[in-house]
Amino acid sequence: MSDLPEYVDQLPNICGAEAQVAAAVRTGRERPVFRAESRTDFGGIRSAFATALHMHQPLIPAGGPELGTAGIISNLKHMMDNPGVGDNHNAAVFHWCYKRMGEFIPQLVEEGKQPRVMLEYSGTLLHGLRQMGLHDVFDNLQRITCEPRYRAAVEWLGAPWGHAVAPSTPVQDYRLHVQAWQHHFAAIFGLEAVGRVRGFSPAEMALPNHPETAYEFVRTLKDCGYQWVLVQEHTVERPETGGGPERRHLPHRLVCRNARGEEASIIAILKTQGSDTKLVAQMQPYYEAKGLSRWELAGRPVPPLVTQIADGENGGVMMNEFPAKYLEVMRECSGSPTPALNVTEYLEHLFALGIQEKDLPVLQPLFQKRIWDRFHPGDGAERLAQVLEQLKKEDHRFHMEGGSWTNNISWVRGYENLLGPMERASSLFHEKVLKPGVPANDPRFRNALFHLMCSQTSCYRYWGQGIWTDYGREICRRLEAILTHDL
Repeated sequence: MSDLPEYVDQLPNICGAEAQVAAAVRTGRERPVFRAESRTDFGGIRSAFATALHMHQPLIPAGGPELGTAGIISNLKHMMDNPGVGDNHNAAVFHWCYKRMGEFIPQLVEEGKQPRVMLEYSGTLLHGLRQMGLHDVFDNLQRITCEPRYRAAVEWLGAPWGHAVAPSTPVQDYRLHVQAWQHHFAAIFGLEAVGRVRGFSPAEMALPNHPETAYEFVRTLKDCGYQWVLVQEHTVERPETGGGPERRHLPHRLVCRNARGEEASIIAILKTQGSDTKLVAQMQPYYEAKGLSRWELAGRPVPPLVTQIADGENGGVMMNEFPAKYLEVMRECSGSPTPALNVTEYLEHLFALGIQEKDLPVLQPLFQKRIWDRFHPGDGAERLAQVLEQLKKEDHRFHMEGGSWTNNISWVRGYENLLGPMERASSLFHEKVLKPGVPANDPRFRNALFHLMCSQTSCYRYWGQGIWTDYGREICRRLEAILTHDL
């Protein structure tokens, strides 16, 4: 049973018990999550691999004929209600995808195998599924999240509740997304379960590279108790050369500094090979890892870890071919020299050898070497702005919009018609809610926060025009109305 109610005033429980959740996270950090139950001979294996599944559906104002009055529902429900449009016929398969790991993991464990999977579900998806009455998804996930027999196989990754992209979401709002996801997860699966969540998966793998935003991003994750973050290999660089990471399958340390010279760091696990769901659906990380042997780290030979994440429901290969391939690979790799290991389990084994976080090679966000070549941390925000302007004038490819799984998409340029309302709504939320100190357990706070986070979902930017932009602007309009009239 959960220690917190899952719903308060018909809204998901996303705020109000921050102290309880933070205490659960702190308590969880005091003990290993997986190593005590791990049957892997870490000293005897050659290599390992980790596979993560990202699941998301946005919440959209489409529960009625008129945009201005339609209820906010899951995009999955909209798909189910309109099966003849586009690829909406996939909705039933998506439903199965959201619950099927709760079938595969027990099946493999009962066979005596050692399956592993990392799961990342957005808050908007979790609320939408519950709102639709798809309780079977939660029953399956509860089993593999909380039952001791199965939970050693499953690692949950934290995420921004509303699937907001870090580079272009106001830092104070992004922190609210991170806290809200922990809060909501604890309300569904329990405070003990949220204490076992150590890794974080940013929406769209979007890593801020502006020094101020990157620093706040890492500081938020550390303040919320996270130990490591998943990053895309082409969004980071080595500080000494500005080149990409050399040993991609070892953990690194992501170090971010701001204009005042303050520094924040967190363990970074590199996601490789782009974003094609075929890679995970066909279990490519296992086959790549099979070709690797132990590497040296801090004077010790350690197994490399090949890590990959992909949408867990999108694409024909993921929907149809993944189940059989996942079962095949988990049966083959269990007890082999190349087993499946979740990232926190791998790190716990690694640190048990005496390796420390300070021994890990350092990375920083993309393009920052060019900044530090001209700017000394501590010189202040005004000087930093001057340096950034100079660099942009010298090289049109230089940008401070962050990097993501697809670097041909800017999360800022081209979305001005949506960013205007989003920025206005965020500013109003700050003025009406955060600045006056409205308590987080106030129903008005929860209602406004719910709409704020829904409006910042990446889907509204990714598509950039048409009905998705209309959805985003409408949620912003509702948030402004709530903030203007209710607070």
